Amino acid sequence: MRLVEPAEAPSASSGAESVAAEPRAEAPKPEQSMAGAISALPDEQLVALGLKGNVAAFETLYRRHVAFALHLAIRIAGSNRDAEDVVHDAFVKAFEKLSELSDAALFRAWLGSIVVHGVRSRMRRARLMKALGLGGYADPVEIDSIASHAASPLVRAQIAQVYALLQTLPTDERIAWTLRAVEGHELETVAQLTRCSLATVKRRISRAQQWLDEHFVETGADQELSS
Repeated sequence: MRLVEPAEAPSASSGAESVAAEPRAEAPKPEQSMAGAISALPDEQLVALGLKGNVAAFETLYRRHVAFALHLAIRIAGSNRDAEDVVHDAFVKAFEKLSELSDAALFRAWLGSIVVHGVRSRMRRARLMKALGLGGYADPVEIDSIASHAASPLVRAQIAQVYALLQTLPTDERIAWTLRAVEGHELETVAQLTRCSLATVKRRISRAQQWLDEHFVETGADQELSS
C-alpha cells in the first residue's frame, strides 16, 4: 500500500523559470579579491612579494607611502616645485634596489632617506648652477605648501622668513634642521634619513640654529611655527 504519493517532479520549463526568477550573486573576480587581500598586508610582506615581481604589491606600497614622501619633499624644499619628480624618482629607485633593504619592515623610513637624498641632490645642483652663473639658486618659498591654512598672518610671515634664511645655509645643515625642527623627527631618525652619524646631525642642527638665532628678526610676539 502506498502511504505517500510521490511529489510531482517539476517540469523542465518551470525549473528554468524558477532559476531565472532568482538573481544570482555575482562572485568577486579573482583579481579583485587578490588586490583586496594584498592591500591589507604589512609593508614587510609587500616587500617580499615585490621582490618576486608582484605588481600589485608595488602599487600598494606606492599608494600607502606617496603622501608621506610628497610631504617630506615639500617641507624640506619649502615649495612643491619638482616635488613630484623627486618622489617619482625615489619610488623608482626604491623598487629597483628593493633587494638592498635589510629590514623590510622599515620600508617607509628607507624610502624617506631616498627622498631626502633626492631633494639634497637637486639643492646642491641648483647651488652649483648659481655659482657658475647658469641659473638662480633659491626657489621662492611657497607658504601655502608648508604652512597650515589656519596659521595667522604673523606666523606665516615668520615661516617665510625662516625658510628664506634656510636657503642661505649649506644644504646639509638646512635639511638636518628642517627634519628636526619643522618635521619634529628624533635625532636618531634624522641621522637615518640623512645617512650620517648622530654626532654629525647634532653638529649640523646646532650650526643652523645658531645662524637662525643670529639673523631671525622678530615680527611680533613669540609664536611657535605652525605645522
